[in-house]
Amino acid sequence: MQVSIETTSGLERRLTVGIPAEIIDQEVEKRLKQAAKTVRINGFRKGKVPFKVVKQRFGEGVRQEVLGDTIQRSFYDAVRQESVRPAGQPSIEPKQMDEGKDVEYIATFEVYPEVELKELDNIEITRYDAEITDADIDKMVETLQKGQSTWEPVKRKSKKGDKVTIDFLGKIDGEAFDGGEAKGHQLELGSGSMIPGFEKGITGMKAGETQPINVTFPDDYHVEDLRSKDAEFEITVHEVLGEKLPKLDEEFYAKFGVTEGGEEKFREEVKSNMEREKQRAIKAKVKEQVMNALLESNSVDLPAALVQSEIGAMRQQMVQQYGQSAQNLDLEALLPDDMFKAQAERRTALALIVSEVVKKYEVKADKDIVRSLIEEAASTYEDPQEVINYYYSNEQLLANVEAAALEEKVVELLLEKATVTDATVSYDEVIKPQEAQAEDA
Repeated sequence: MQVSIETTSGLERRLTVGIPAEIIDQEVEKRLKQAAKTVRINGFRKGKVPFKVVKQRFGEGVRQEVLGDTIQRSFYDAVRQESVRPAGQPSIEPKQMDEGKDVEYIATFEVYPEVELKELDNIEITRYDAEITDADIDKMVETLQKGQSTWEPVKRKSKKGDKVTIDFLGKIDGEAFDGGEAKGHQLELGSGSMIPGFEKGITGMKAGETQPINVTFPDDYHVEDLRSKDAEFEITVHEVLGEKLPKLDEEFYAKFGVTEGGEEKFREEVKSNMEREKQRAIKAKVKEQVMNALLESNSVDLPAALVQSEIGAMRQQMVQQYGQSAQNLDLEALLPDDMFKAQAERRTALALIVSEVVKKYEVKADKDIVRSLIEEAASTYEDPQEVINYYYSNEQLLANVEAAALEEKVVELLLEKATVTDATVSYDEVIKPQEAQAEDA
């Protein structure tokens, strides 16, 4: 086998492979002889079909099969010979495939980039923590109550948090405009789903009342013709619904698995769950800071094939949320590559950099971390041990957990090298996602 390789641009390589004709011919003949033992052709007994007839009938198909197998096998032999690591599948361009002549093809593919890790000692990390106070528990209990609340008609004036059913008709300079009218529209006051001033104008109205409100469309409103325009809406309120929270009693506690111990036990369970959520959030924020620092310190060329593969995986994850309804949709039009590209590039870059950290520092997945991750995932189920057993019996699930454990070891390693500052904040700040904190700042 003759092999030559050249760099076309960046990470792209072009591999030219030549395979002697006799290798193809010998394999074709071997397969045809095997087929002759079992093939059935009218006019001949099984196993008695002349080789010439078998070749005439099946030769071309077998040859194409052999060419495909040989090209695939020879490609991987060639990249091993040239000590290159393909990133994704190659594009194969046949150059010479005629029978009786040496086979030649060109394989174009990308390779994994060389990652030169920068010194990691200058990473600065802030590790946040919080004390869970009675006020925090009260707030969480109220949130749980809201999740079980009901809505009842009220005769009082509407207030923030109420739901109202309204008709409205909007006019600009006395003229109605498209999209400015609705009947039986349901709105939660304070949700911010309408233009500024609209919900505030309705707040304080009772069921059965009609009154005008004046508002101004925002400068960046999605309908260009309405931007910055003053409008008057005539509002009729048909119904005001007030939220009714369930009582904190045995029936309510039982919905959350607390059947004994009353309110004291319920609050203990709530606090325990909040503590678990807090620890997960602390760990996630530290990890995100470490990963951000890795990205900032290490630039890496990204193989387009790996990024595209990651886009495909992310799209598939989102498709699973649609279930059966997604089967007949044009997913690439509905979920275009650009929707995932930035995140896919980040994930790909981190995977390459973390892989180099693992290799350079010989990081190994810790079995205790694997066990703790599985136990943490199983802790929210009714029978945790059953879930734990399932994880250890499923190779794919276990491999995913082992990869997460390896990442945790990488984070531990980098934290040892980093400058870590501890900071105490409120519980809400700890559990708030990192990107939300950045937006607030």
